[in-house]
Amino acid sequence: MPKLKTHRGANKRFKVTGTGKVLRSKAFKSHILTKKSRKRKRNLRHPGLVFEGEMTNMHGLLPYAF
Repeated sequence: MPKLKTHRGANKRFKVTGTGKVLRSKAFKSHILTKKSRKRKRNLRHPGLVFEGEMTNMHGLLPYAF
């Protein structure tokens, strides 16, 4: 069985916690920030979790992270 390659783009965008959950950064924080409220921009700073239904895809992208 050959070694599996890690998806390099996914490796830069996701981080796996100690319990096996995957952290992601939130969208809509890069530009057009003047019309977004201060509270909305502040909440976008914090990382979110990847949806449980997508975890099988994450195992394929990051085979050695779990």
